Amino acid sequence: MEITVALIITALTLVAGEITKMTNIPNKYIPLQNIIIAIIASVICIVFKVQNMTVLETIVTCIFGTMSAGGLADLNKITKKEELDER
Repeated sequence: MEITVALIITALTLVAGEITKMTNIPNKYIPLQNIIIAIIASVICIVFKVQNMTVLETIVTCIFGTMSAGGLADLNKITKKEELDER
């Protein structure tokens, strides 16, 4: 079974998101949290040579992946808030 960068990013984002919910960290720090997740995911992918990518490709992929995950989470929150406001 092949482990991919997306799986590592997803797992780290899920764990960090649950930690954030438990500690009530303000939302303004979520982009910083995403950058930290990207750095950790990059290190894991580089050290364990998860995919055949250069270091720069790995870092950029992890940054885009975590920022996309954060954007999708924000979009989900906005959609739910708009649905509640309409009722």
